[in-house]
Amino acid sequence: MKFALLDYHASNMFSLIAAFKRLDVETKIVTKEDNFNEYSAIILPGVGNFSSASDITSDCKEKILACVDKGVPLLGICLGLQVLFESSSEGDGKGLEIFEGDVIKFPPHVKVPHIGWNQVFPLMNSVLLKGLENKNWVYFAHSYYPKPRDESIIKGITEYGIKFASVIEREPVFGTQFHPEKSSATGKSILKNFIEYVKR
Repeated sequence: MKFALLDYHASNMFSLIAAFKRLDVETKIVTKEDNFNEYSAIILPGVGNFSSASDITSDCKEKILACVDKGVPLLGICLGLQVLFESSSEGDGKGLEIFEGDVIKFPPHVKVPHIGWNQVFPLMNSVLLKGLENKNWVYFAHSYYPKPRDESIIKGITEYGIKFASVIEREPVFGTQFHPEKSSATGKSILKNFIEYVKR
């Protein structure tokens, strides 16, 4: 089993590699030139600007969507979650459009960026948050959040001035607005849940 990490110059790339290595999962950094069909899952890492990321994801959009259509699991983390949607108020460019909806900035009365530990409250039937009802502190670093049109994909919510979607799922696509690779034992459990899903 090997996971592909899409390279769009996200600074959390190597912390993700280390997190998966601790869970005995091999990863490889991939670009648009690579054959995505060789991998058990695709990971979209999570630090950077939406416009810059969309420039890169658009170059391999067809490859990513073809894998998803075949049931290959995909996990988007922070910015990686945001590019699963149609657009972002952070800047120009289109997302992968896997989910309908946009990414918007926190309202003016909320201090941004939202950085640090906060709680994610699981909703029913979450794959990523299975078993985490009472262990739900995770690490955030973001100024924008997703606004899905289909609220049924929201599997976890967080409160920060407002309530926002912090976990989204529609198999085989998953996303976290927080960083599981920086979220201690809770984050490890979330990544393990994703790995177990990939093994099915």
